[in-house]
Order: sequence, then C-alpha cells, then structure tokens
Amino acid sequence: MKNVHIVVKGHVQGIGFRYYVLKHANLLGLDGVVRNLINGDVEIYASGENNIISDFIDIVKKGPALSRVDNVDVCAVSGDLKYSGFEVRH
Repeated sequence: MKNVHIVVKGHVQGIGFRYYVLKHANLLGLDGVVRNLINGDVEIYASGENNIISDFIDIVKKGPALSRVDNVDVCAVSGDLKYSGFEVRH
C-alpha cells in the first residue's frame, strides 16, 4: 500500500476537476479525498497499491479536457490515511 498527498496547480477549479479525480479514483479502487484549496489548487490524498497510485498520478497530470495542469506535487505519506472509499470534500 502506498499513501500520497498530491497538490495540483493550474486551471483546475470550476471545470469538474474534482469529479474527474473522483471518477478515476473509484475506477482504480483507491481510497482518499479530493478538495479545492483557497489558493486555486486542488489537494488529493490517495491510498492504494503502488502501481495503481502511479497510474492515478498519470491520470491526474492529464486532467479533464477543460483543465490546464501546470504542476503536480506528490509526497509520500506515512501511516494509514483511514479513508474508506473516495470522496469529494467541499
């Protein structure tokens, strides 16, 4: 199991980015949460198998059609994230 904290920068709010993340996280069977940050970034915590997390990060880097992803910062998180399923937080 791998746990990551991801911050996505660019034009990623107001265009369905969180729901794009939710859809793909659910398809991959990940646990975690996605939310908008006040500064315009999107924050993601995700937990899953190493190879699936890598695939998920690649998907996040692409973003939905209306987005523009400028930068994706990924940091490993130690310990259990304690999420069951994946959700959007407001």
